Amino acid sequence: MRTTISKQAKAELLAALRERYLQAPKADKTKVLDEFVAVSECHRKHAIRLLTTPHSAAPGTLRVARQIYGEAVREALVVLWEAADRIRGKRLKAVLPGLITALEQHGHLTLDATVRQHLLTASAATIDRLLASVRDTATGRRKRKRPTKASTQIPVRTFADWKEPLPGHLEIDVVSHGGSSMQGTFL
Repeated sequence: MRTTISKQAKAELLAALRERYLQAPKADKTKVLDEFVAVSECHRKHAIRLLTTPHSAAPGTLRVARQIYGEAVREALVVLWEAADRIRGKRLKAVLPGLITALEQHGHLTLDATVRQHLLTASAATIDRLLASVRDTATGRRKRKRPTKASTQIPVRTFADWKEPLPGHLEIDVVSHGGSSMQGTFL
């Protein structure tokens, strides 16, 4: 019956064996490695990587995500998003080069070279992530007007509703411009 050790115990064992492993001759390294693999139940190659790499952070501490895009990039992106009628990131990414050029030519936008570079290299997912807070607080588009009485009484036929007449049937509408008289060439 095997019992697994906790992450904290594994980290403590790793810290204790790392120095010993790095300073040991080749024959002793094999023994230390065998001990660690037996106790931690991890793959041998993974154990070698763990024992040879320097300890970067204490176990249980969270990494702070590096922030590439600053507030200037986000503000410029909001202006571009509004100018593009609040489209999603995937479509906004596609129109950004032309939109930036057009807005700068007409004097509506002035961008620093680094901000421009960040905007043009940002992925669609990053654009959506940067616009998430603005999108949540933005008011929605106007709702459609209620249908009028006339529009509800006129039947609308879609492509799937055209079962009759059968193919080959011809129907022509004729308009007469002669008033009440059908004499002459008014048809």
